[in-house]
Amino acid sequence: MSKRGRSGARSPAGSAGDASAARGGSGRAPAGKVRIIGGRWRGTRLNVGDAPGLRPTSDRVRETLFNWLQPMLPGARALDLFAGSGALAMEALSRGAAGAVLVERDPALAAELRALAARLPGGEAARVVQADALAWLAQPPAAGEAGFDLAFVDPPFAAGLWDAVWPALLPRLAPSAWLYVEAPLDAALALPAGWTPHREGTTREVRYGVYRRIG
Repeated sequence: MSKRGRSGARSPAGSAGDASAARGGSGRAPAGKVRIIGGRWRGTRLNVGDAPGLRPTSDRVRETLFNWLQPMLPGARALDLFAGSGALAMEALSRGAAGAVLVERDPALAAELRALAARLPGGEAARVVQADALAWLAQPPAAGEAGFDLAFVDPPFAAGLWDAVWPALLPRLAPSAWLYVEAPLDAALALPAGWTPHREGTTREVRYGVYRRIG
């Protein structure tokens, strides 16, 4: 995923996927392009816009993440709150998710995402919303804007938005939803109550994890 600098955990022992991710370096891809790494759109390159602090997640981290998520992706509905390049949501759709809502506040990045969806076969499964994520969450959900099976929460690190996101995000998620969270390595990140770790990993700069709703 790509993030802007403005607004906008260790692996279980013995996990080969987590260990390989940790060896993958900083967790950031080179500026300019990232690529979809699996599924029907494999190899498609996504533009990384020229915006201050844009932070694409590396191919290695995304490959690890989607290996973890693959069993739940077919037919799932995903929400990417800070979409940036769209890499996370588009990867989910490429690998079998039924639909995704991508929320991106930057007009140029949102336009790029719409153009990407328009040129991909089946890209109509991606719906791009140009809005501030917190403002969008504060509105009553429209049709198709609740009951998500999976949410990606990787906000601009400098903004520290995780705690602000949880209260409005959680009511939009399905009872058995999955949650992906990415944060700085040294962040004191508190997950909302009622969620348990599924898998977690680190690079030299970031921590990331997949969580399941319980209870």
